[in-house]
Amino acid sequence: MWANADWRGGLYPAGGGGLEEYARVFAAVEGNTTFYSGAPRSETVAAWARQAPPGFRFCFKLPATLTHERRLVGIESDLDAFLAALEPLHDRLGPLMVQLPRDFGGTELGRLEALLARWPVGIPCAVEVRHSEFFHKGWAEIALNRLLITHGVDRVMLDVRPLFSTPAGDHAGLIQAQREKPRRPLHVLSTGNRPLVRFIGHLDAEVNERYFEAWIERLSLWIDQGKTPFLFVHTPDNRQAPQLARRLYERLAERLSLPPLPAFPGEAQASLFSP
Repeated sequence: MWANADWRGGLYPAGGGGLEEYARVFAAVEGNTTFYSGAPRSETVAAWARQAPPGFRFCFKLPATLTHERRLVGIESDLDAFLAALEPLHDRLGPLMVQLPRDFGGTELGRLEALLARWPVGIPCAVEVRHSEFFHKGWAEIALNRLLITHGVDRVMLDVRPLFSTPAGDHAGLIQAQREKPRRPLHVLSTGNRPLVRFIGHLDAEVNERYFEAWIERLSLWIDQGKTPFLFVHTPDNRQAPQLARRLYERLAERLSLPPLPAFPGEAQASLFSP
């Protein structure tokens, strides 16, 4: 997402908060809006196409009506309509995420296979599973990974270790985040060419730094292998998510000699008017 009023005065200047400003700093966005609201209007997509530079990547989620309500059954025409609505952005699409329900298990893998078999060539795809069957290295996980490898589709890696590293105590943000996020083991593997990591951070910066350490080597390895990893960063209330994303990028940049991220416009504005 990019529309967050809490990011004004940091990532955004006061009164700002649009995609164009977001894309001046970050190269990709996790599009949650489509999960809840479905296909965006044509004028909205046209505006996004104007505002996002050529190298920017949108990683939208399939609508929940297709993944959760209909559980991938009989969704062909609606999926086609969803992808058609995104046509102006097809040159700027990162992996579109198929986030499956927590009770979508191994016996329903045939539905996922049917979806991936007709998935359009040229549009990247990533699948996020949450059922416990897919985290025990048994037949269900083996079958899932084989399916994804066969179709060149990446498995979303949800890293919730920082979030659950301490009790929530009386902090409302931690309580809510720990209630909402699935507590599943982290299985690190790339089944395609665009590994996608969702790093759910803690309020404590030291905790985040500790759990991110191993990711530096893994992301570096994938880049050295010619892959294009995507890293999306969350915090319990997402207020400090841009700052955390910048810090993690800096850690990775130290390892790979990457260029620094541009300054946050809101921070630059604040320093301009500071005494």
